[in-house]
Amino acid sequence: MHQQLIIDKITSILSATDASYEEKLTGILDKASRIFIAGAGRSALVARFFAMRLMHGGYDVYVVGEIVTPSIRAGDLLIVISGSGETETMIAYTKRAKQLGAEIVLISAKSSSTIADMAGAVFQIGSPEQYGKVVGMPMGTVFELSTLMLLEATISHIIHEKGIPEEEMRTRHANLE
Repeated sequence: MHQQLIIDKITSILSATDASYEEKLTGILDKASRIFIAGAGRSALVARFFAMRLMHGGYDVYVVGEIVTPSIRAGDLLIVISGSGETETMIAYTKRAKQLGAEIVLISAKSSSTIADMAGAVFQIGSPEQYGKVVGMPMGTVFELSTLMLLEATISHIIHEKGIPEEEMRTRHANLE
């Protein structure tokens, strides 16, 4: 019962999400010199997942906050994952990246927010009215799971569009596990 509740909710969110996002986001990724991804809390986990898959796909990608992440500069892309678009640390990262000339993309549940005002592109996941209290899916679960699915679909789009074989991706996979 609960598995179906989650599947149905994510399906409704993704059905209300612009179907062109996979292609649009791929175009933005391909133009960036380097890609930096940031999120807080569970959104940070989604950010790390997406960064890993982009690395497997051959992109030069970093997770903001990791000790080995270099400085961002003009020509780079900062992708911020924030359901509200109002997370204080993400606002600070966005302001700084924008000052340094980086492009900004926000992935959010809201099209209008402090971060959205600074972003060159906003990818709204679902619609605001879909994020009311959902029994059995507390505190942001709907946004994070829906975003994870959209970003994984974007990776699938990239793999198919560029013809990247899984064997090639596997050569970039961690081997010190």
